[in-house]
Amino acid sequence: MTRLLDLDRPALVALRGRPLLAAVADSEGRTIVAEVIAGGAPLASGVDNAEVVAALGADILILNRIEEAYVGNGWRLPASGPVEDLAGLAERLGRPVGVNLEPGDVPALRRATPDSARRLVDAGAALLCLTANPGTGTTLAELATVTTSVRAAIGDGPVIWAGKMHLAGAPEPLTPAGVAALVDAGADAALLPLPGTVPGVTREAAGAIVAAVHQAGGLAVTTIGTSQEGAHPSLAAPLALLAKEVGADAHHIGDAGLGGSPDPELLYAYSVAVRGRRHTWRRMALGNRR
Repeated sequence: MTRLLDLDRPALVALRGRPLLAAVADSEGRTIVAEVIAGGAPLASGVDNAEVVAALGADILILNRIEEAYVGNGWRLPASGPVEDLAGLAERLGRPVGVNLEPGDVPALRRATPDSARRLVDAGAALLCLTANPGTGTTLAELATVTTSVRAAIGDGPVIWAGKMHLAGAPEPLTPAGVAALVDAGADAALLPLPGTVPGVTREAAGAIVAAVHQAGGLAVTTIGTSQEGAHPSLAAPLALLAKEVGADAHHIGDAGLGGSPDPELLYAYSVAVRGRRHTWRRMALGNRR
């Protein structure tokens, strides 16, 4: 058993594919995923937001609006120098780095097409997160379709997570069958909004969705994507324990907090609620050990 909980910085940076999924599963619901907007202004002078949330407990980082970090033939976050590819960015940040891709009318680099997916996997993306930003009107059926095409393009090895972090401007029922269909379409994990973050997603509904996703053979990732990632840190513990109750394998905290990042203090409080101070402090320390 290789738990993501126990990995130091070099081992985290190297995580890809099936080993990444196994490390998340073996951590038994204690994996913290933080999303940041690639071009978001730094909350702390001289360091990138991705560095801050990594330092405060994030295990995996996901970049949203990745076109803001792509400069010519390389990659760059606002507070640091350029690197050749996403693998180099992961090395700098000390965490696996995934990217958001979306269907529809979005910049080409971020569009969920077979060509974009292949390029990003070749550039070192640890996972592809197929989702939709607010107001896009994207449905679960559309996400299933692009999941199938992306999986066919990149093969079985690379990791795909797919689903909604909110309703994305398409108010449709989030049903067990609808979300589990993403796993059937080729996703390794399905996203679903954490109860308490989206109207109508109750603990009973979320529990049924998680059970269906597990039955389909996928991992379940609960998400906070409705600006509550910028709420007072006291909200973190109730949400975190609810995610554990419904069976989340990983906890995604979105970028709509402060400056295109989760509130770092909320993320830290969430981590402590999910896995205690011992594992939170271990992640903070091991994640910086070279």
